Amino acid sequence: MLNYTYLLINFCTVFICFIFSFHPKIKFNRHFGAFFSASFLVAIVFIAWDAWFTKIGVWWFNDRYLLGIRFLKLPVEEIMFFFCIPFSCVFTYFCLDQFFKLDWKRLPEKIFVIISILLALAIAFLFRDRIYTFITFTSTALSMFVLYFILGVRWIGKASFIYLVLMPGFLGVNGILTGTGLESPIVNYNPESFMGFRMWTIPLEDTVYGYEMILWNIFLFQKFKKNEQN
Repeated sequence: MLNYTYLLINFCTVFICFIFSFHPKIKFNRHFGAFFSASFLVAIVFIAWDAWFTKIGVWWFNDRYLLGIRFLKLPVEEIMFFFCIPFSCVFTYFCLDQFFKLDWKRLPEKIFVIISILLALAIAFLFRDRIYTFITFTSTALSMFVLYFILGVRWIGKASFIYLVLMPGFLGVNGILTGTGLESPIVNYNPESFMGFRMWTIPLEDTVYGYEMILWNIFLFQKFKKNEQN
């Protein structure tokens, strides 16, 4: 049964959100096409990133908890991760945005974005010899800059708050993946590739990696959803 562990984690992550997506007051199922189009495009980039880091030994996977099926040398469960986690996050964003007014005022959001970009770049520079840290914080800073200052999105503050709301779930899922409650981690990290700061068993970089992935999923989801309505 252990070899179903990662698969079950993905299933539990998405199951409740999938069921409630058909709720008559939510009707997220009407936007499955927009979601899968968005998540597929984002997944291409992050799967390539994942495959490269696996190849160079930044992280690796414990076969004990896997089915044994691989694509681009990545476990099939890891491929599923890039669809299951975004589904739950985009679904939550969609619901909270539909039922609550969470928009930030322009100035506080701009200040938040600028500070976040500068902080990410500072961390990337300080840990430029740690490849996971450097690439994750640099690319996240670049993503925030492009989204806010070039593409003109005005929901980064709202999305960041919702990501914070989702953090307990993230810590639970990623905690198990990185070894919490297990005899050994499902995902192992080369200590020379990241800062070394962990939340329980989770490298800090994982939260930033996930944040960047969700920002792009939301952006593309909204684009495709708008096209559905035209």
